[in-house]
Amino acid sequence: MNILITGGSGFIGTPLTRELRGNGHSVTVTTRSQTGAKDKLTWNPPDLIPQDVISAFDAIINLAGEPIAPKRWSKDRKARILSSRVNITRALVESIRTANPKPKTLVSASAIGYYGAHGDEFVTEDTPPADDFLANVCKQWEAEAYKALDLGVRVVTVRIGGVLEADGGALPQMALPFKFFLGGPIGSGRQWFSWIHRDDITGIIRFALENKSISGPVNLTAPNPVTNKEFSKALGRVLHRPSCFAVPGFVVKVSLGELGAVLLAGQRVLPEKALKAGYGFKYSDVSEALRAIYRK
Repeated sequence: MNILITGGSGFIGTPLTRELRGNGHSVTVTTRSQTGAKDKLTWNPPDLIPQDVISAFDAIINLAGEPIAPKRWSKDRKARILSSRVNITRALVESIRTANPKPKTLVSASAIGYYGAHGDEFVTEDTPPADDFLANVCKQWEAEAYKALDLGVRVVTVRIGGVLEADGGALPQMALPFKFFLGGPIGSGRQWFSWIHRDDITGIIRFALENKSISGPVNLTAPNPVTNKEFSKALGRVLHRPSCFAVPGFVVKVSLGELGAVLLAGQRVLPEKALKAGYGFKYSDVSEALRAIYRK
């Protein structure tokens, strides 16, 4: 397939591009800067991608958006988080509308923040959305992507959980206190952490691209979510550090505000659709995933 990726030079986009090319696909990555490289496309949304350009792609993967963590959510930052996702996705779909022929598939990122807090309850793709900030961002983000259905395009929205890898995402910040022998759970430690190794993120996205029967929302989380306390113990064992220094919940709320409240709530999300479709997880055990990351 000839594939276009927005956000293709980021934490997920870079290894995804490498995996897709390694499996015989041709990949072009969008960039806002001028470039003469054949594998890069200069694009500055909300401008549309030219009709003759977008018609050359069989599939589009949309990963672009303002990072959600680790900074506090100020009013301006919340506006950027929302607008960056909605405006880019809208521009992509409007570009597809002009194309003839049109790309056959749009895989667009979303997040498990769609579901909000559910305590110990298992959450699947059939769970309805919440009504907090993250959930509303995800709903509007996905709504823009699903407009491509009216154009005859297969749409997959991948709801991404806590991605584990050493060179980005939340793990480096989570591991830092452990390196100073100060690691431990946050708050009660009973809240659920729906994690996934980055290799399985790229694996499921490629699996969804190559399997036409998959459509709609797909949870990108490992089959075995763990509590924050269980994750802290696993991380401590891998780093050979204690995990007994709990961070009080009020400290998290004071330092991170609304984002801190989300971290203290947690979610127990299952990848039901990926499992039913036959995807085989590379890492389904959190200790195994962490060992693979830190032995590199």
